Amino acid sequence: MAHLASPAGADFASGDAAYRRGDFEAAFREMLPLAEKGDVRARHNLGVMYEKGQGVRQDHREAAKWYRLAAEQGFTPAQSNLGTLYAGGQGLPQNFAEAAGWYRQAALRGDGGAAYNLGLLHVAGNGVTRDYAEAQMWFRQAAEQGHVGAQTELGKLCEQGAASLEAARWYRLAADGGDAEAQYRLGFLYDNGLGVPLDYGEAFGWYRRAALQGHTVAQYYLATLYANGQGTPQDLKEALRWFSAVARQGDVAAQYRVGLMYGNGEGVSGEDFEESAKWFRLAAEQGYAAAQYNLGLQYARGEGVLRDPVQALFWFSLAADQGDPEAQENKARLTKKMNARQITAAKRLLADRQPSKKQPE
Repeated sequence: MAHLASPAGADFASGDAAYRRGDFEAAFREMLPLAEKGDVRARHNLGVMYEKGQGVRQDHREAAKWYRLAAEQGFTPAQSNLGTLYAGGQGLPQNFAEAAGWYRQAALRGDGGAAYNLGLLHVAGNGVTRDYAEAQMWFRQAAEQGHVGAQTELGKLCEQGAASLEAARWYRLAADGGDAEAQYRLGFLYDNGLGVPLDYGEAFGWYRRAALQGHTVAQYYLATLYANGQGTPQDLKEALRWFSAVARQGDVAAQYRVGLMYGNGEGVSGEDFEESAKWFRLAAEQGYAAAQYNLGLQYARGEGVLRDPVQALFWFSLAADQGDPEAQENKARLTKKMNARQITAAKRLLADRQPSKKQPE
């Protein structure tokens, strides 16, 4: 993120003071003549103001111009900010190789944000060779400066390299800094005893912190701990609340779990097959085999939906095609009870659907 350079000089200080009190137009008037005379700090700060639209109409092209002038004078923050404009294609054509070049110059001068961004480029292979060792080096540089995002990314690379103990250390630093992804990942390590002792209480605490920040996967795992009574007393109402929050975001596994809970009367006053069928259908339409099977059962039994053997066979068939053994068994059993017209109708539905064979992760 772009930030103003710190003041250092009487001519510069008045413009900086105006900026800090929120008088951006006055700050711009003070900075412009200094920048035109070659003051590197003023040039960088004009770039910031153009980028953010402070005291002047937002103009990324002008921001890039001033950042470049300062960057070519060796001003580290401007080099990093110019790299970010290149990476985002703001004010100039997107060019990851150019972004990497400017990030590298800034990172070599100790800029933690630039080192972090350069690491991300190496992970993705954007503008540079995909190189996890190189990425790890840059993430470590930034992480040791306290860059929370870099601490999280370094933890991920350590975890991928089976260095769970070191991963936990970096995740904890980032998690203590409020990073939701790190909080979730630290919770996952405790949940599975990876690099740390198995501790559902710790897992619950970290999942909850991430979940309260809106981290979807953490919300799902938090719901699971509530449902299982792990790390916290079992609370099916809370489990349903968190599963529902994730399900509303389109997560098929959560939609399936919500369907199960309504169908079993868990976390609610009693069984609610209509609500159960609604959630099973949402997951089933996305190709989730277990939901397809359960929706088939509801059609076969007339639970929450009108009894319909054609629909039951349709959903059993979709789940069976994905290898669900119970669906395969129920499909065979139901087919024996159906007449030729019903079987033909189900086959027609299957032909019209052309479902994805890929099971959602």
